[in-house]
Amino acid sequence: MEEENFWSDHEAAQKVINQSNLLKGWTEPYRAIKKRFDTAKELLEEMEEQEDPELYQDLLKELGAVEEGLEDLEVKKMLSGKLDNKDCYLTVNAGAGGTESCDWASMLLRMYQKWATKRGWKVEVVEKLDGEVAGIKNATLQISGPFAYGYCKAEKGVHRLVRISPFDSNARRHTSFVSVDTSPLIEDDIRVEIRPEEMRIDTFRASGAGGQHVNTTDSAVRITHIPTGMVVSCQGERSQLQNKETCLKMLRSRLYEKEILEREETLEKMGGEKKEIAWGSQIRNYVFHPYTLVKDTRTKYEEGNIQEVMDGALEGFVNAYLKEFG
Repeated sequence: MEEENFWSDHEAAQKVINQSNLLKGWTEPYRAIKKRFDTAKELLEEMEEQEDPELYQDLLKELGAVEEGLEDLEVKKMLSGKLDNKDCYLTVNAGAGGTESCDWASMLLRMYQKWATKRGWKVEVVEKLDGEVAGIKNATLQISGPFAYGYCKAEKGVHRLVRISPFDSNARRHTSFVSVDTSPLIEDDIRVEIRPEEMRIDTFRASGAGGQHVNTTDSAVRITHIPTGMVVSCQGERSQLQNKETCLKMLRSRLYEKEILEREETLEKMGGEKKEIAWGSQIRNYVFHPYTLVKDTRTKYEEGNIQEVMDGALEGFVNAYLKEFG
């Protein structure tokens, strides 16, 4: 990177920088943990010489920070899959249940946006389709950051909400379902061939806020991949061409993910492993009434402070998933 002609090939330079950042993602946390451990060691030596309650509290604080840092590295070690270090798309789809389900989808979308922001990731709304009364029918986020897909894949599945519905005049308890899907964002150097005859491309008028072009031209695009039945759509860009390019990128990403996961599943069967993840099943329950609890059905990890979880505190759930299935 210090060579004079480093930037002569911008694409090659960017790859080197990405590799460097991946390595720094290991070395910098390690050095930070080692520094704090050395500090704790010094405090311990001082404590042996004198009794000081404040010094004891400082030692506990340092040891807690060291333990937390080691746990983060332990979880990160689980992210060794071929796709884990990629950026990703995260899609939220409201299930049956009308307005109640659409509102739940918008709550989850907000939760993921807050979680990603807390992690320092870049978040962009690729597409969002509003519900007829409230909330959203579906939305797709593009999340960019170190190991974004590796962490976000823990959220793939069906999320169940139990609460007193604010849309029910009789204040009855309702159950709603929303599915979350994730796929890695693949770079241009990975080739995924999609033949024109394998795609059905539909255009339609975009809906919602977005300026004068919305509802005036057929700028929104939906692509159906006929062999697999995969459907992707985008209306977030200003032109039909831009929306089509984004759709193709999303479709390539999903097809590449499908190929990699099927390959890994074949290897696991050959190796006799029995690890099984049912992506389509209910993975987490969020109960607002008659008590408050968020519980993951796969790992049994749970949190009682549901508002904190809805504000993006997902680390406990994600870490528990990666330790068990990573």
